[in-house]
Amino acid sequence: MLYTVKEVSEKTGITPHTLRFYEKEGVLPNVDRDVNGGRVYNDTNIDWIETVQALRSTGLPLAEIKQYNELYRAGDSTLQQRKGMLAHQKYKVEEQIQKLMKTLEKLNYKMALIDAQENRFEKLP
Repeated sequence: MLYTVKEVSEKTGITPHTLRFYEKEGVLPNVDRDVNGGRVYNDTNIDWIETVQALRSTGLPLAEIKQYNELYRAGDSTLQQRKGMLAHQKYKVEEQIQKLMKTLEKLNYKMALIDAQENRFEKLP
């Protein structure tokens, strides 16, 4: 199936400007054009856009996403390099999750203290 810039923007939540920027920077490969020169996206492009979004959400810089894209296009001989990049990002995400879990525990603890104080005042005559 083929999609317009507007449809892809609505589907992925990425602005048309960002889509064009990703293409210009070499982060988004192989975007075809229609007879009028407009960008036409396919399901493979959308899958790649979702991959870019996932990698960006981990804090991976665009330059490294571009490098990953270049490795991907180079073929199976780069599988281990790509796996290494993803494993490194996975580790960083797991560290972030651990920090967030500690923060959540602290917030829950503080809220429980407040609840205990509120309950103490409610029981007073």
